[in-house]
Amino acid sequence: MTFGSKIVWDDTVLPFQLDRSDIRGRVARLDGVLSGILKQHDYPPAVEALVAEMALLTALIGQTIKLRWKLSLQVQSKGAVRMIATDFYAPENEGEPARIRAYASFDRDKITDGPAMEQIGKGYFAVLLDQGAGMEPYKGITGLSGPTLAHCAEAYFAQSEQLPTKFALSFGQSTEPGVASHWRAGGIMIQHMPKASPGVARDASGEGGLLMPEDILDGEEGENWNRANHLLATVEDMELVGPSLPPTDLLVRLFHEEQPRVFDAQTIRFGCTCSEERVRQSLSIYSARDIEKMTTEDGRVTADCQFCGAHYDLDPDTLGFEAKEVPGE
Repeated sequence: MTFGSKIVWDDTVLPFQLDRSDIRGRVARLDGVLSGILKQHDYPPAVEALVAEMALLTALIGQTIKLRWKLSLQVQSKGAVRMIATDFYAPENEGEPARIRAYASFDRDKITDGPAMEQIGKGYFAVLLDQGAGMEPYKGITGLSGPTLAHCAEAYFAQSEQLPTKFALSFGQSTEPGVASHWRAGGIMIQHMPKASPGVARDASGEGGLLMPEDILDGEEGENWNRANHLLATVEDMELVGPSLPPTDLLVRLFHEEQPRVFDAQTIRFGCTCSEERVRQSLSIYSARDIEKMTTEDGRVTADCQFCGAHYDLDPDTLGFEAKEVPGE
């Protein structure tokens, strides 16, 4: 099997549990999905890396949400990369694929050749959960800290959820003779199982006074967590993204003494929810005068989807709450 070919575990998230240490986790691979996300835009390499990392985090975190729910991760920053946004759409029905999309907003003139995280200034990391109509959306926010977005996500779970969490990620472009350049991304997330009543946190050790995973657990739980983290730290990049080691075998290699138990894998697809109907709906709050201000010299109203690049070209007379005609009638 060549590195450029489709692998059976590509674009999947495999949930697992370590029974000995009371820890749950996921193994994710985003390959074709990540290529689908990144090919929509002409991102500089540093921005591509940030979007790839954010998409991988979203797949790992999003696998646990319920059917028809939506999980979003966002980074808002005052740096060259102003925003990174991702959405994870849980399946409509059991057994169907989940969908993921992502994009970044940035100032190209301010992008440097430095590390990816240097492109992000002061700001925050946010997790948003939409449980559907009639339910109040959840939003949790923590400050940006650490050398990676994964570190920011770990700080979020420790600070906002009191859940010790650790990520091991690998991602990048594969360029090999005879195979078109393509993205490979893989990661593992482990998380201590929540208790009925949270433990007492010690002093915060994270940057800016944020709690980190090691600040939460003590005693036997702390020993279990440290042992699992030590084992996770032995994973190699090629084990996360290579074509020869299935996720189940990787879990046995890393955690065989922790009694790993796997569950059904979740398939992931690149998917966007934009549509002409949604564009019309978003413009329905505007008056004819407002719509006129949006109209181009060619007499059209246009809109582009930041996630998938879809272009919409609409007749201004059919838009807004003062539309002169209704589409389809």
